[in-house]
Amino acid sequence: MNVNSFSELVEIAEKTNVSLDKVVLHWEMLDTGEAPEKIIEETSKLLAVMEEEYKLNEGKTFKTLVGLTGTNSKKMLDHLTNALIGKTAFTAAMIAVNMAESNAAMGRIVACPTGGSSGVMPGVLLTLEKIGVERQKLVSGLIVAGAIGKIISKRASLSGAESGCQAEIGSATAMAAGAAVHATGGTPKQVANAAALSLKSLMGLVCDPVGGFVEVPCVKRNASGAVIALLFSDMAKAGVESVIPFDEVAEAMGKVGRMMPESLRETGKGGIADTPTAKMIVQKLSNRFKL
Repeated sequence: MNVNSFSELVEIAEKTNVSLDKVVLHWEMLDTGEAPEKIIEETSKLLAVMEEEYKLNEGKTFKTLVGLTGTNSKKMLDHLTNALIGKTAFTAAMIAVNMAESNAAMGRIVACPTGGSSGVMPGVLLTLEKIGVERQKLVSGLIVAGAIGKIISKRASLSGAESGCQAEIGSATAMAAGAAVHATGGTPKQVANAAALSLKSLMGLVCDPVGGFVEVPCVKRNASGAVIALLFSDMAKAGVESVIPFDEVAEAMGKVGRMMPESLRETGKGGIADTPTAKMIVQKLSNRFKL
């Protein structure tokens, strides 16, 4: 099965009446030689890491590398009952920030697809688990998310240094949206639409870490990714479609990334990293660590 597009996976699932996660498993077996049972086992382990780390860190503050974040997820947890956007969405945002802060504090994370975007997927999946979605369905959703990320890597990039934050938070959001749709019973087409809508919404997002550290604005962007993923998973399941197919959106993202100047691709030289406050922070860090 020589697959080069997500639309081919969707088409196979629809024509054979086989669930999308099983189509992805068959594709992976033919592409990598990995047995489906092994992939399911490894994917379940990845979900377990997310579950274990959030359980360990819920409600805690973190001592991060340079101290630009670390207390935000605790503040969000304390605010949960008053969240204007609702408990489910704010829970996803809070978990995403918690996991991203854990990453900034050198904790154990799952790169989904990168370390800097490691909070988006657990933000979505662990929230779905909290509201009663079966764990097996979450594993299946994570398998489908892997296929979305793989297609993006083939047609564009997953690297902030290569294509900006759209390739990291954008890809993570597309993956999480697709996972949410699949895990909650959506169709393969709805999975593709959710991924496309999500990636389009973050098209052109620059990678501008202050001082080059994955703390500001990276941690809080994970929160936005988790909420956007839930939003577009709901929109896709409501019947909203992306006019531009997912594969074309991924290719467009890659083209946009190649058009970005170096200063907007993880160098810490552009965007908010080039603001007066950011420069002052970097100078203080330089004096503190004698950089």
